[in-house]
Amino acid sequence: MSRSKLVIIGNGMAGVKCVEEIIALEPDTYEIVIYGNEPRPNYNRIMLSKVLQGEHSLQDIIINDWTWYAEHHIRLCTGETVHRIDTRGKYIETESGLKETYDVLILATGSSPFIPPIPGMDKERVMSFRTIDDCIRMSDYSKEYRKAAVIGGGLLGLEAARGLLHLGMEAVVVHNAPYIMNRQLDQKAAAMLQKELEGQGMSFLLARNTQKITGRSQAQGLLFTDGSKLEAQVVIVAVGIRPNVDLARRSGIATNRAIMVDDYMRTSVPDIYAVGECAEHRGISYGLVAPLYEQGKVLARTLCGQETPEYKGSIPYSQLKVSGVDVFSAGEIGGEGMQTAIQHLDGIRGTYKKVLIQAGKVRGAILFGDTAEGTALLGLVQRGADMAELAPREGAPDPAEMAAAALPAQETVCACNNVTKAAIMKAIQEQGLETADQVKEQTKASGSCGGCRPMVAALVKHTHNLKNNGGTGVVATPDKPAPMPVCSCTELGHAELKVMLDDIVVPREVQVNGQDHQPVIPRETDLTLILQKLGWGSELGCAICLPVIRYYLQVSTRMIHDQEIESYQEIQVRWDDQIPLSSYARDAGGLAAQLRTSWIGVAMPSLVNIGVAPGPGSLVSALVQDIGLLASPAGWEIYAGGHAEHPVKQGGLLGVAETEVQAATLASACLQWYRQTAWYDEPLWAWTERLGIMSIRETLLDDQLQKELAATLHADI
Repeated sequence: MSRSKLVIIGNGMAGVKCVEEIIALEPDTYEIVIYGNEPRPNYNRIMLSKVLQGEHSLQDIIINDWTWYAEHHIRLCTGETVHRIDTRGKYIETESGLKETYDVLILATGSSPFIPPIPGMDKERVMSFRTIDDCIRMSDYSKEYRKAAVIGGGLLGLEAARGLLHLGMEAVVVHNAPYIMNRQLDQKAAAMLQKELEGQGMSFLLARNTQKITGRSQAQGLLFTDGSKLEAQVVIVAVGIRPNVDLARRSGIATNRAIMVDDYMRTSVPDIYAVGECAEHRGISYGLVAPLYEQGKVLARTLCGQETPEYKGSIPYSQLKVSGVDVFSAGEIGGEGMQTAIQHLDGIRGTYKKVLIQAGKVRGAILFGDTAEGTALLGLVQRGADMAELAPREGAPDPAEMAAAALPAQETVCACNNVTKAAIMKAIQEQGLETADQVKEQTKASGSCGGCRPMVAALVKHTHNLKNNGGTGVVATPDKPAPMPVCSCTELGHAELKVMLDDIVVPREVQVNGQDHQPVIPRETDLTLILQKLGWGSELGCAICLPVIRYYLQVSTRMIHDQEIESYQEIQVRWDDQIPLSSYARDAGGLAAQLRTSWIGVAMPSLVNIGVAPGPGSLVSALVQDIGLLASPAGWEIYAGGHAEHPVKQGGLLGVAETEVQAATLASACLQWYRQTAWYDEPLWAWTERLGIMSIRETLLDDQLQKELAATLHADI
């Protein structure tokens, strides 16, 4: 049976998110083709400012790499701009002359920077800030020039200015309103933010209108309507975005400011849909990620023929970290009939809170400095709660903690790193974490964009209140099934057993005859004592639990107990010396031999299969191994979590290494992280599913931690 062809115009976050949802729901329904005008795979545009500021590399913000498209049999056509849609013949045509027929078409053309009609915008060194190429150009300019002006005092302009400061340039933000971020903040919050940014080295010219960009062929500065001037060798324009609708308009698809869609993202033409920044729903086009992802989920279910609630629109909100400062804004912050219900300024702590109502209903909120209440306030705004709900109740927890408690256990808190509420609370409980910073170090939650930090902080407070008060006065998390006991000797699950064993046998140096030594693994007689401390139902344990306990003790103390080594699973390394027809074929046998030598004798929770392939044509598929190393033009791609038998799973990309040494280090770090965090007898692919490939990836891409994990693995051999 032939599949329908689904063509997506646009390789951005909204369109590809819809494709991800379709693959999750009905992976065999469509033949999928994606056209993108950039010469690269899908990346997180929101994180561009972090790249500019030096917090992430370009590779770090790739959402789906080239291999992801190949794995899901998606044909990606990069560097192609579609300029025509024949809605009757049902085909598209690119500027280069390519034609593609379709059964279903999704327009995900996104938006472009709005370029105001200011004379001089065409001069050299005048640019917008929207793509990876823009980041590269700004970085190149910073090596030669010192003075930069940013036109636009919204979020994007401030982030661009912060990036320029990081690159060593002087950055002046020019804004036509009397205060910055005037669409998200009121004047008080904006003044507090401006003061903080000025302390970081940023300068501001407010209530200024640019008359023209001076200079002959190259930017030399700005001339304002009041006659004043500003010297600038580089000019960044960040005044907003404009939906890309020209293609749809030329093709006879109904447009207004953007492409008009109904509650199921259908356009005016049958079999053509629109999603993301290019779509206009009930008169609104959104430029934030959350609404775009909501649209993508509705569209995916629609295209897969599944029942789905219609998309009813979104309440705009921003929960951001602007140059290190927490800022939250939701709903309407001004307008006719708006009244202030709550306004609180703490000058000592540098925090600010304002809640607005209209006709007795909560309509908007602003938080600065401390945004822990953001999630709770967003809920009030979204449902138009009565203002009476703002009044504090005696003995009730704060709203942020209530929101944290009510969040489902498996709900994702940190979307950037795929960290759930359950994973965060588990880390807090098991590792005794006290602050949001400690949670970030251990789980990576809030380690990227920082938007989820308030919820992370609320979860820290909620977890400790549960422990200290037994849940009294705190909204409890939904009940979840009790963990499966390790064996019939106990009611403890693997997680609880590991925690208790760590409490009983803590790895630490001890003095023996004046010298430092690590503690020795308990022998069989000592295991009896340990079982007593654990409250074991059997005095000697059983054939199921004894290997489990021995393994957890071995990992905790980082030592090998020779008498029990046969109880543990080891590593099988396979490789293929077939040389495919490619210029970058690598010596798989050499790398495999190096890995076998490095890892021989290391104990694992479960049998681990390693595959090393010299290229895509290899007989050994790196994508369906526990750990797979695949030669690529960039060096080596390292994958984890694949499984060749039922259920067949393709591994997720951990990272790319330029050399064999770097590839071996990353693979070793992954194995050690697996040893330390997996349950005994838990296959690596199941461990990957439980922790999430993004969480594992972010952990291992910490260079220092990666080296420490690899060194620990080798020390244990």
